[in-house]
Amino acid sequence: MPEQCDPRPYDALLLLSFGGPEGPDDVVPFLENVTRGRGIPRERLKEVGQHYFLFGGVSPINAQNRSLLDALRKDFADHGLDLPVYWGNRNWAPYLTDTLRAMVRDGHRRIATLATSAYASYSGCRQYRENLADALATLKAEGLAVPQVDKLRHYFNHPGFVRPMVDGVLASLAALPEDVRDGAHLAFTTHSIPAAAADTSGTPADHTTDGAGGAYVAQHLDVARVIADAVREETGVDHPWRLVYQSRSGAPHIPWLEPDICDHLEEQHRQGVPAVVMAPIGFVSDHMEVKYDLDTEATAKAAELGLPVARSATVGADPRFAASVRDLLLERAATERGLDPRRCALGALGASHDLCPVGCCPARAPRPAAAGADWTAPVAP
Repeated sequence: MPEQCDPRPYDALLLLSFGGPEGPDDVVPFLENVTRGRGIPRERLKEVGQHYFLFGGVSPINAQNRSLLDALRKDFADHGLDLPVYWGNRNWAPYLTDTLRAMVRDGHRRIATLATSAYASYSGCRQYRENLADALATLKAEGLAVPQVDKLRHYFNHPGFVRPMVDGVLASLAALPEDVRDGAHLAFTTHSIPAAAADTSGTPADHTTDGAGGAYVAQHLDVARVIADAVREETGVDHPWRLVYQSRSGAPHIPWLEPDICDHLEEQHRQGVPAVVMAPIGFVSDHMEVKYDLDTEATAKAAELGLPVARSATVGADPRFAASVRDLLLERAATERGLDPRRCALGALGASHDLCPVGCCPARAPRPAAAGADWTAPVAP
């Protein structure tokens, strides 16, 4: 087997995602899974679920993950990489534990995992590692073999993730009326999270105490800067830009990252900006936060203001993203074999760590988290 296409020691790839309802009857049970342990009444969940009911009770995320699965399998086959790809979710079928159980029964013992979240944060990284730990503990309790599961590094600045977003912004600019195109502002959006969680995102060396946002904000700013620079190089226009936030939830008295995209659109309108491109760099695919919070709510706000807007595409199942996953997998496999592979990364921050260190993106309450420096896999009896 050629060294550049050798996945050893891995014998399978797991695509790990959030999950979403696939019909009206799924919405409230799905939201109960998402909010389990928070004591949120069922009636309140029905109100929250209105975003899903506007789209027939169907989240786009599962269909988008199926497309990504197809893209990964095609890319692997086209490049001679004989490695099966499975898919499991945190909050809806196919559930992570069920998928890992099937993988073990299929004979897989060393599994690489790609989470559909590109940046460092508790909900985007450590919580998935906690989900993996819970699933592995369940396999142990069932008397099944417990595989070793490794999580591939954060890919926020991998060229295969960034370049499709550059092209998306360029296409959105081209779609704006010519008379407002050169003056358009770029609003790079991502999911808002509590300011305290942002400050403790990333490794302990990344943590902040002054609201600077730790690795979560730093990584997004680095990607936004790379995209804005690429747009300037390709268009000759230096578009002003800012990192903004969307999809806030939770108690109003708890500080979350700001400004919100709708507030930002109002501010840009007051300043006389002629148009805005909304670029959701914090999202891998066009799931509900993109379809509702940007395509519905923010677009309606822009129409109310008379402000031309365009929303650029997420990466989704772009072949370049599928190729980047292959690159990340083979890079990690080579590292596990004691080699020193090329680690692709754009911007100023460099390639992320392979193994989350102790104290990386800590949770409010200590919980086991797999695929980190502080994890010891359970051994099946």
